[in-house]
Amino acid sequence: MQRSGSTNRQRAVARCALGAGVLLVLSACGGGGGDASAPELQAADAAGSTVILSVDAVPLSSDVGGQTAQPAYHLAPVLLDAPGPADAIDNTATARAAPHAQAIPSGAEALATRGLTVQALRDDARSRALMAARALADGSAAPMTAGAAAKTYTPAQIRAAYGLPGLPAAGATPTAAQAAQLGAGQTIYLIDAMHDPNAAAELAVFNATFGLPACTTRAIAASASLPLAAAGVGEGCALSVVYGSANGAMTSTAPAFDAGWATEIALDLQWAHAAAPLARLVLIESPDASLAGLLGAVKLANAMGAGVVSMSFGAPEGNWTASVDASFAAGGMSYVAATGDSGSGVSWPAVSSNVLAVGGTSLTYSGLGPRSETTWAQSGGGISAYTPTPAYQSNAVPGVGTLAHRAVADVAFNADPSTGQYVAVMTPGRTTASWVSAGGTSLATPQWAGLAAVANAMRASAGAARLAAPHAALYTQLATVPGVYAATFADVQAGANGSCARCAAQVGYDLPTGLGTPNAGALLSALAGPAFAPAVVASTLPPSVAAAALTGTARTALTGSIAVSDPAGAALQVTITGVPAGMAFSVSGQTVLLSWPSPLAGKYTLGFTARNGAGLSGKAAMPVTIDAR
Repeated sequence: MQRSGSTNRQRAVARCALGAGVLLVLSACGGGGGDASAPELQAADAAGSTVILSVDAVPLSSDVGGQTAQPAYHLAPVLLDAPGPADAIDNTATARAAPHAQAIPSGAEALATRGLTVQALRDDARSRALMAARALADGSAAPMTAGAAAKTYTPAQIRAAYGLPGLPAAGATPTAAQAAQLGAGQTIYLIDAMHDPNAAAELAVFNATFGLPACTTRAIAASASLPLAAAGVGEGCALSVVYGSANGAMTSTAPAFDAGWATEIALDLQWAHAAAPLARLVLIESPDASLAGLLGAVKLANAMGAGVVSMSFGAPEGNWTASVDASFAAGGMSYVAATGDSGSGVSWPAVSSNVLAVGGTSLTYSGLGPRSETTWAQSGGGISAYTPTPAYQSNAVPGVGTLAHRAVADVAFNADPSTGQYVAVMTPGRTTASWVSAGGTSLATPQWAGLAAVANAMRASAGAARLAAPHAALYTQLATVPGVYAATFADVQAGANGSCARCAAQVGYDLPTGLGTPNAGALLSALAGPAFAPAVVASTLPPSVAAAALTGTARTALTGSIAVSDPAGAALQVTITGVPAGMAFSVSGQTVLLSWPSPLAGKYTLGFTARNGAGLSGKAAMPVTIDAR
């Protein structure tokens, strides 16, 4: 239920629609002289009026409210040498070269890679240097043993390995077709917690180093009206950073800095841009890592307009997940999330059947010949304990079999920090960037978000409608056709993310890597075709309205109640038509209360329509019979 002023949190802010669809506030609706400062009752002043009520979403359960999410990234335990200048001059210079290999210092292999930060790497290097100096001073120094090496890929190498469309020469104006293949006119929303004060500067260094299109910085005022104007096809990359609140609004107050989340923000922005270099980027920073705060950021993205929502974080699933599923069902939106980075398991929000769940691989690419991949051992993935099996995960898809519940992942991308990708990070107080080799399913996620944005840009260029939820297209229209499946996906068939019965990669679908990794050129061409109809979120059920017949006697007060509910607990707008003069309504929880102090004899039919934010609606008719005395 929406709130106004000091109105009790359990009351509705009701409005009347009179005449030609004009909405008037209660004080202008002739509501029988009620106190306009506390609009608890909505009364019709003319026969046949329409009443519109707002019904609150079901509050988050305590199981949700007490949880926080974690960013799903890993770093190789070494600070990298700065990349060379080749790509800055020619953005394809490294495309046919092997990845940079840098030895991990002896002793650093013991560092936990999950959530590692640049400051932690500096501290470790300083500690090892002090120990080495002491050993040298007391004569106990031993030769350093050779450590493992971290291999790190540039954007040009990733584009070549996965077959993304080629970049135009640095400084050249792309053709309309090239612009579409780079995501022009599309928006990617990056959902993260906390604040990275250097996000724009880090992205600028990344772009300059690898010859990627520069991004202008564009402010969005906290008071800006929503939705935003659609991204222009010719405007190029624009970066906006907004601060969200738990209720889905914008605020002018930046969240606190957190080194881990700042690293996540840096890699999210840089690799979403690397995959879709002309797409608009909107970074939404939640005030904290609570699920309520992050859901508020998703709600804000939904309000901003059509686009792709990238979520590189996760929390353990629970029996509460269905109660927030409507957050991922807004019209015109695609949702992409990381499956996690701790091995076999299921995390939210990837487990939602409305979200594309992205797992991880270990990439081998020499610059010559095709890439090869195995399952990254830390990739998330498993069978949900709560989410029903979606229709698109049928046994017609190779490898799926018969599932008891929703399976994740859906797709995969490189995620191993030992075969990582360059990320520029600026720590507070420094003006130069440090370079790290990043991985994790949180690295894979923004790149799939970029692919989704490019697919929609290509569809727009061809005059086709948006492909919002991509699951039906990927599973049903691609993976069930053997030749098409082989052309559009590389089926990862080696490695495992645990020791469970289905933890190992296999032919066709598997839990850690889903359908596989993209052969981007063929996949984008297939998805861009007009034969692919806009996807419909089939797993979201419409709201329900339980209205029963009501009888009464003329001039004797009449009361009744009508239960309205949404399967995912979403907020609802309830429209009531055919309301006779003097009949009034209020809201308590998800129940509409009816009262008619002095009914008039006759037969009436009230029409109830409950609509959620995804545009789904449930309807019911309520006959009301008033007998004469």
